[in-house]
Amino acid sequence: MRFFEFLSEGIGWLKIVASPLIAGAIIGALVYSFSENTVGLFVGIAITLLGLIIGIIWATRIWKKQGAMEFLSRINSSHEIDNLDKTKVKK
Repeated sequence: MRFFEFLSEGIGWLKIVASPLIAGAIIGALVYSFSENTVGLFVGIAITLLGLIIGIIWATRIWKKQGAMEFLSRINSSHEIDNLDKTKVKK
């Protein structure tokens, strides 16, 4: 069972890394589209790599602190459904 736990944590880690990486790639592409020369290309690549580095650091901290899948499940949970028994439904 340990292998599947590690596999799911790894997939969760990749999902967390993907968020800042995609944001960095979009910003880098915008920078390059405004300045389509070698300087713009290097700045765009640097911003994308910065997003990747931030994503790796963030995902590793989350994995060590609480677990990537627990973090993702808390983000994706619906708090309204959790408190459904406590609220009264009016008809």
